[in-house]
Amino acid sequence: MSASPPLASARPPLLVMVGPTASGKTDLAIELAEALGGEIVSADSVQVYRGLDIGSGKATAEQRARVPHHCLDLVAPDQLFDAASYRRHAEAALADLYARGRLAVVTGGTGLYVRALLFGLLPAPGASPELRARLEEELRRSSVEQLHARLARVDPQLAARLSPRDLPRIQRGLEVHEATGAPLSAWQQQHGFRRQLHPALLFGIRWERELLRERIARRCRAMLATGFLEEVQALRRAGYGPALRPMQSLGYREMNLVLDGVLGLEEALQLQIRNTCRYARRQMTWFGSDPQVCWLPGPVDPAAAIRLARDALAEHGGPGGKRRER
Repeated sequence: MSASPPLASARPPLLVMVGPTASGKTDLAIELAEALGGEIVSADSVQVYRGLDIGSGKATAEQRARVPHHCLDLVAPDQLFDAASYRRHAEAALADLYARGRLAVVTGGTGLYVRALLFGLLPAPGASPELRARLEEELRRSSVEQLHARLARVDPQLAARLSPRDLPRIQRGLEVHEATGAPLSAWQQQHGFRRQLHPALLFGIRWERELLRERIARRCRAMLATGFLEEVQALRRAGYGPALRPMQSLGYREMNLVLDGVLGLEEALQLQIRNTCRYARRQMTWFGSDPQVCWLPGPVDPAAAIRLARDALAEHGGPGGKRRER
């Protein structure tokens, strides 16, 4: 394993675990938190929704009993939630952990949430419920790809970076442009994410592409075996329809197509695997461009990762740096 990543300042550091979906972030983060006296702060844009458990890879009751988790199950699926909402909840969790002298182990695959926590947010306006409702109504009449095409007309730089199915960020780009008359990419360029607000030691798990694809396929099949389709059925019975933003997220969209009779279960599973692999590649592009990330090749030896993290924390005076291994 390589040397520990650089640290931003003298404040107590966060331990941040990033990487693509199905890379083993959650399991390793729990091992680190247990060994180093930490608690988990999730950075996942789907796990904030109550009831979206299996498809989001949310920590199980058993895992939460081992280590306290924060920023899970924050809102109902029909409530508005964005990066600004996440940052408020995450900052409150960090303040609590700092006060108790506990190590914060941030883990999740939503790069925007990790960046928002470490560097703050753009000075662009917050999400408008009225505008969001209008865009969701437009989505019901058209498609995500058509919204992406509209974004390309008003913010081609942003659209070129986004997948045509990346609904949350497409919506955000359209919202900012309609609210300010300026493209979101211009706001991002102005902000630059140059001033880090929380010192952090970032670690990532990197797999060979074919091995990661096999892990993704196994994970998607395991979701079905543990009741993913039934979870989506229950959400719909509770009144959370397929047009809602979280119900269009990865995996949930495919299961909704099964329930609507558009796809068979095996066809939907293969589509979910393909779309998840594409998402994992985008995650690696996002995190791979960050020079702070210390990459660990998968499969990761938890004992070696604990030693590496402990040494890095001890070097920078963070909580967990002087604890003994189990």
